[in-house]
Amino acid sequence: MHTMWKGTISFGLVNIPIKLHSATENKDIKLRQLHNECHTPIQYERTCPHCEREIENEEIVKAYEYAKNKFVVLDEEELQQLKKEQEDKAVEIIDFVKLEEIDPIYFEKSYYMSPDESGSKAYALLRRALKDTGKIGIAKIIIRSKEQLAIVRIYENTLLMETIHFPDEVRDVRDVPNVPEEEEVGDKELKTAVSLVDQLTTEFEPNQYKDEYRTALMELIEAKKNDEEITTAKEQPAPDNVTNLMDALEKSLERTKGQKGGTKKKTTKSTTKKKSTSKANQPKEKKTS
Repeated sequence: MHTMWKGTISFGLVNIPIKLHSATENKDIKLRQLHNECHTPIQYERTCPHCEREIENEEIVKAYEYAKNKFVVLDEEELQQLKKEQEDKAVEIIDFVKLEEIDPIYFEKSYYMSPDESGSKAYALLRRALKDTGKIGIAKIIIRSKEQLAIVRIYENTLLMETIHFPDEVRDVRDVPNVPEEEEVGDKELKTAVSLVDQLTTEFEPNQYKDEYRTALMELIEAKKNDEEITTAKEQPAPDNVTNLMDALEKSLERTKGQKGGTKKKTTKSTTKKKSTSKANQPKEKKTS
């Protein structure tokens, strides 16, 4: 399992060297965009509208837009130094709370925590402490240049770190439009609704829920493959130095031919004129008797 982050997490004076591994994966079926005429994959280029040309990676800098078209440019060295200062800090569990006190709207992404070679005993100690108290830990961690609020809890027999949103990242529910205020609900309608809820109530078994759209899409793709309804993108000739050199040589040759033709014609005319002038200026020979 790929390691996403490596560091130390602590509670009190106990330090646990750990590794984080992504606990979930995105299984969305990625569809490519092709040109309908030749079925070649579409490419997107980074261009500067002001300079009207494509931009290379080394020409790009990061900046914060604090007002319309007003930017504060941040050097990569400054960002890396700031990142290093934060990442060098050990992740500390700062509070312990009950899981039910946190609304699921705050939950973001889950990571399995595994102990480093020397951290097994401390790992087991934290796991047992959380289990016996029924609490979860609150910590801060920097992942991919972003500081994250996180919880540490037990999932089956493994410690799980789950990043959660900061309060200012959760939008105010009062901004949601058209939410009705408290309204009178008829007893008959309410009784019917409650009965329906009771009939559909069961224990949560995650394996019984399937992504039906993804399954149907893969079946469609496989059917088209079996019927050989497939297309192959036309291979694009890869430009190389030889091709570029030949193009440059041929263009240079054409340009040289044009220049020589014009120069030669002009030179001939000039030479003819010069010869005529020279002949006219020569002194006439005297006849001798």
